[in-house]
Amino acid sequence: MSLSFRRAEEKDTAVILQFIKDLAEYEKMSGDVVATEELLREWIFEKQKAEVIFAVADGEEVGFALFFHNFSTFLGRAGIYLEDLFVKPEHRGKGCGKGLLRELARIAVERGCGRLEWSCLDWNKPSIDFYLSLGAQPMDEWTVYRMAGETLINFAQ
Repeated sequence: MSLSFRRAEEKDTAVILQFIKDLAEYEKMSGDVVATEELLREWIFEKQKAEVIFAVADGEEVGFALFFHNFSTFLGRAGIYLEDLFVKPEHRGKGCGKGLLRELARIAVERGCGRLEWSCLDWNKPSIDFYLSLGAQPMDEWTVYRMAGETLINFAQ
């Protein structure tokens, strides 16, 4: 298998959406996906609020990583937050996920970022074991909080 990586272009919007849907199905959250090609095109390519790289095996996109910059006040510099990482099931165990994370690490180092971080569902033991094998450390003392939808809108008023 020949593995390479490439940045997504606007013409890849449908492929990005399919990866998002595949990830949501894996995470048992398919009903939560409201993203459309139009929204992804606007926010990723027009507003440039996120970036995507693909793992490509023998000419086929077999995995993706969607990420964006965050900021650490303690470090005084930006970091990269990995929102989504997904490799098609038939391509797992072949270095695609590790390769995508290595590409993100290279991007972070190249851009002078202080960290690369992401969240993982507590039940996802295969992914947790994979991340631990790479030397990633869980942030046990932190809990993610979120406001979205009507809660966000109501609170903003």
